[in-house]
Amino acid sequence: MEMGQYLEIFIEESKEHLQSCNEQLLLLEKNPHDLSIVNEIFRSAHTLKGMSATMGYEDLANLTHKMENVLDAIRNEKIVVTPELLDIVFLAVDDLETMVESIASGGDGKKDVSDVIEKLHKIEAGDSMDIHSAANEVAASIETVEKQALNNSYDQYEQTIIQQSLDQGFHCFELSISLRSDCLLKAARVFMTFEVLEKCGEIIKSNPSVDQLEAEQFDSHFSVTLITQDHPDEIKKKIMKVSEIEEVIIVGINNIQQMYDDNTEGKKSSHNEAIESQPKTVKSSSKRQEKNENKPVHSTAQSKTIRVNIDRLDILMNLFEELVIDRGRLEQISKELHHTELDETVERMTRISSDLQNIILNMRMVPVETVFNRFPRMVRQLARDLHKKINLEVIGAETELDRTVIDEIGDPLVHLLRNAIDHGIEMPEKRISQGKQEEGTIKLKAYHSGNHVFIEIEDDGAGINRDKVLDKALSKGIITAEEAESLSDKQVYELILASGFSTADKISDISGRGVGLDVVKSTIESLGGTITIESNEGQGSVFIIQLPLTLSIIAVMLVEIGQEKYAVPLSSIIETAIIKQSDILNAHNQKVIDFRGNIVPLVFLKEVFNVPNASSENEYYSIVIVRKGSKMAALVVDSFIGQQEIVLKSLGNYLTNVFAISGATILGDGQVALIIDCNALIK
Repeated sequence: MEMGQYLEIFIEESKEHLQSCNEQLLLLEKNPHDLSIVNEIFRSAHTLKGMSATMGYEDLANLTHKMENVLDAIRNEKIVVTPELLDIVFLAVDDLETMVESIASGGDGKKDVSDVIEKLHKIEAGDSMDIHSAANEVAASIETVEKQALNNSYDQYEQTIIQQSLDQGFHCFELSISLRSDCLLKAARVFMTFEVLEKCGEIIKSNPSVDQLEAEQFDSHFSVTLITQDHPDEIKKKIMKVSEIEEVIIVGINNIQQMYDDNTEGKKSSHNEAIESQPKTVKSSSKRQEKNENKPVHSTAQSKTIRVNIDRLDILMNLFEELVIDRGRLEQISKELHHTELDETVERMTRISSDLQNIILNMRMVPVETVFNRFPRMVRQLARDLHKKINLEVIGAETELDRTVIDEIGDPLVHLLRNAIDHGIEMPEKRISQGKQEEGTIKLKAYHSGNHVFIEIEDDGAGINRDKVLDKALSKGIITAEEAESLSDKQVYELILASGFSTADKISDISGRGVGLDVVKSTIESLGGTITIESNEGQGSVFIIQLPLTLSIIAVMLVEIGQEKYAVPLSSIIETAIIKQSDILNAHNQKVIDFRGNIVPLVFLKEVFNVPNASSENEYYSIVIVRKGSKMAALVVDSFIGQQEIVLKSLGNYLTNVFAISGATILGDGQVALIIDCNALIK
């Protein structure tokens, strides 16, 4: 077979399985006796092994196979989960990730993993148990499947469905179905199985979910919960007629409430009848069927997804950006001609294109979870390296950001987390002496607010030492002694964002290597975002990152300076106003105004951009009040044109150092308007 066409899918799915392994291993460390977690990891490893072998990546398949053996020994209770054992399994996952990245970069995926394989082999061999007799194995497997039936999770609604169905004389069965290991059309076989079962009764749960089954995101096993009037032997015969079905195991439930009551007491329910048995995990997701007189009725919508290459979305976005420019041109022509039918058509086109814009932008949105997922593992490892105890809480991982922003935000967050772990959280003995809990907490939080996404990194550690920061800033020449006396706490904290700033007493591999948070700051500002710091010494710190939802189409206020048009992003604007010349004051050789009790400097854009023919001394001035963090400025313009959505275009490689200009756009009349970088002006 020509495998090249499947390479992209293999890489993407391999990364998903390895991410799942990382997440589940962290969960297993906290719940070492929960075998359902081990089963999840085993399934991911088993699927990855099969895919790797099929694609011909032997090193990948061999290492996954060895890891799978260890997991199998754990779930069969032959060896016990310990932090040391998990360290070695994590090493194996690291090597697997390295090999997958090699393949993604065009390599052959080969790596010398003999050392890790040897460690896994010793774990497997050192704690092996005697092999049970065939009779004991059968007895154990029966007990296992009954326990799994007891542990199957149904919510209150589903319990009620099952109990009402049983009361009406229906049967409820949990089916574990195995496909042949060489099955090539797994989704098709699952579909055919569901077709059979839906003729027998109603499927109220499936594991994995229907979407995962359709996408073939499972190994060779899946399970369903079925309500029916048919005999289990008849159901099994019908399923076994589907090609490439290897085995069907059925467990019956006669009383859902009694099953849960007995399970709570740690007993094996006598109300579960094991028709046939084998240790396969039975969990929950859902698929429903339409109403039928002879069947209980419960329905839910299914969502269908497809994978789309991000490059295609970029092309789609570029085409839509051109459409937005033409839409602006049509609106301009419509205003000039005053043609009723043209006005109505343009208005309708504007509404439709606005809806289309929302859809396209939503298609590009990705949950920050894709970035957050790698942090729990990193925090665990750094905490172990530094002999600290740290709990990472992730909140709002479902918050969505534009894919372009997601791609850039990962490294700054890594740097901030490393600083929180190294500088923020104290050693356990020091925390205890200060009356704190031995384990420090870092909260990683994401949430929407207006047209922005906020990401916060909060720790309950030592906080920022004001005096230490000031001493370091003075010694580095970042500020003068006179300036140091007048700085507020917030301004002092912001000094740690200066280039080359570090308060580390010694250089370590974690942080304090002369590469300060200025890298984080510049990256975030290049994305049109801001970073602010809050801290209480002895109690902890919060780093707050504000980012735009998207970078391509933005809302702006168009202004005019002389014969030139400029765009000011609405996200930076507090308000617009007209002031008298008499309102202008002077302070420290700078023209300022009193804006609602705050002294705000005036910035004359005609001087900043050297605009010819701009109005000079006037009795009245049009101003735009903009803000960056706690700082404000009043931009003086000739006149306001109005609000508009524009397409942000780069100035290109030849104009990378233009002061206070972040890009350009093409307006409806064909003119080019420059987009003002308010952050640069305020600085």
